[in-house]
Order: sequence, then structure tokens, then C-alpha cells
Amino acid sequence: MRKIWTAGLLLTALAVVALPARAFDEVFDKTYHLNPNGSVELENINGSVEITGWDRDAVELFAVKKTANKVADLSRVQIEVEAAPNHLSVETLYPQDKGVEVSVEYRIRVPRHAQLRQVRTVNGAVRVSNMDASGSLRSVNGNVEILDSVGGFSAHTTNGDLRLELHRLNRSEPLDAGTVNGSILVALAPDANAELDVHTLNGDFRSDLPVYIQGSSDSREFHGVLGHGGTSLALRTVNGAIRIVALNPSV
Repeated sequence: MRKIWTAGLLLTALAVVALPARAFDEVFDKTYHLNPNGSVELENINGSVEITGWDRDAVELFAVKKTANKVADLSRVQIEVEAAPNHLSVETLYPQDKGVEVSVEYRIRVPRHAQLRQVRTVNGAVRVSNMDASGSLRSVNGNVEILDSVGGFSAHTTNGDLRLELHRLNRSEPLDAGTVNGSILVALAPDANAELDVHTLNGDFRSDLPVYIQGSSDSREFHGVLGHGGTSLALRTVNGAIRIVALNPSV
């Protein structure tokens, strides 16, 4: 009987250990008016940011705070919003003391012509789609993607890949993309025109679109012309390859 009882306790203990840690979450869901050509700023620390353009004069701000530790930690991380007709600012505020392991994932819809003045996160990806404007996108540990969009963007990360799919380049809006540990993929229309400035230390450059090389023919660092030239397009990575491909639905 003692052996059976001991075995039962052991099985119960193992079952408790095998149970997954309980996760807690808290939803933030609000909508703010924003003029069609207004600007948006967002600061995050732990968590991804996804922004999609739409045809409404409003910002739909949806965020989920998550933790696998104490549910009380959720309320210690604040989402602070400053809203005006021409500008919306969102900041994720963490307490100064350590040990609050909370991530905040943002899913936002903004007017497609709004300027993304500064969108940043530290640990997480940044993804922007269906925009017709300019913007500054930053991550430290995460990929940065710009999909199905038009305009000039500045996209940078430290540990992550960059992917840019642009229907059109605007001559007055330069485009620059840079990473340290990651590759860069740029998908452009076959008739795109740009002035290229390419730098990669441990990697190479390839283009499916014809590029006229100016000066040195080094595949890791050169200046060149895409099409008839025009928009300034700077691409830089340290450890990774750089690719320019023709834009198509399967990219």
C-alpha cells in the first residue's frame, strides 16, 4: 500500500510540474481621430508593432499586454497616448525596477497617407503595410518589413532582416535601409528608377533588375544607377546579403 501511495504522489507531482505556466493578458483598444496627412509616433520596448494603412481619418489602436508571471505586472506597464488632430503619440512606459516581464504587441490602423514619424521597438518586429507616405522604422532585435506600400522610408535594425516591397519610389523621398546582422531584400517595380549606394561587409549584392555600376565594380560596395536614376536608395549591412528583385505577387 505504501508503494502504491508513494507512486501516486510521484505521479501527481510530475503532473503539476508538467502543467504549462499560466499566461495573463490585458487588452487596450481605442480609436482616435487623425487628419489624413497627420503623423504618428510609437515607442515600444518588448513586443512587435504592426501598422496597416486604411481609408479612414482615424487611428485604431489595439494592443495586448502579456506576461507569464504575475498578473499585477500588467498594470505596471502603461500605454500613454497623446492625441491631436494632426499628430498621435503612443509610448509604452515600464517601471524603473527590474523583474517586470511584460510584452506589448501593437496592431494599429492609420490613414494611409499619414507620416510614420518614428516607430520603434527594442525586442520585436516592425511591420508596415498598405501605406502611401514616408516613415522611420526601428528595431534592435527583430525584423523590419514594409509591404504593399509607396513612398520613402528609413528602416533599420541591429539583429534582424529587412524586407521592403514598394510599388513606387518618389524622387523627393529617399529610401535607406540598414542592419548589422541580417540580410536586405528590396522588391521594386521593373521600371523603378533609383540612385544606389550599396555597402555590405560580409556578404554580396545581387539584382534581378539591370543596374549600371558607377566606379568600382566591387559587389560589396559601390554606387550605381537603377533604370534612369532618381530616388536615392541606400542599402547597408555588415553580416548579410543584399538583394533587389522584381516586385510581383509571389515575392
